[in-house]
Amino acid sequence: LWEKYTQAMAIALARHDALLRQAVEASGGHIFKTAGDAVYAVFMRPQAGLAAALAGQRALIGEAWGETGPLRVRMALHTGAADACDGDYFGPPLSRLSRLIAAGHGGQILVSAATYEMIRDSLPDGVSLRDLGEQRLKDLTRPEHIYQITASDLPLDFPPLHSLANRPNNLP
Repeated sequence: LWEKYTQAMAIALARHDALLRQAVEASGGHIFKTAGDAVYAVFMRPQAGLAAALAGQRALIGEAWGETGPLRVRMALHTGAADACDGDYFGPPLSRLSRLIAAGHGGQILVSAATYEMIRDSLPDGVSLRDLGEQRLKDLTRPEHIYQITASDLPLDFPPLHSLANRPNNLP
């Protein structure tokens, strides 16, 4: 989209950032990093992260994007103890989160097993979890059991995850 609609994408990205910032802040979260069109946020509780992800996807879907067409955003939730330094976070939880995001598709919200355990009994009305199974993700030694957040007002069907098992190749 950037190459085809350079000026329109600059406007669309500013709106994208504003919608996601509003969703994160309304759920009590804090954006600690942006990189291009990526937004990284931290929450005290995974339920707040889920609320922000749902609100963010709904806001993006409801927006009239004009020339660029809809912006489809991959989102993922992972729970873990990260290290903080100079307002940023790092460590194994961020690495796992990065791989989880890379496995998804635009419009999809993925959840790690750690987050699943913390939110499964407190999902908002009309929201459920689809079990996508255990997946091997790039550069991670331990597979991740992945779930997809589903709701009637969000896209439901996506291609297979971008995991090591789903990459076409001729190697076992």
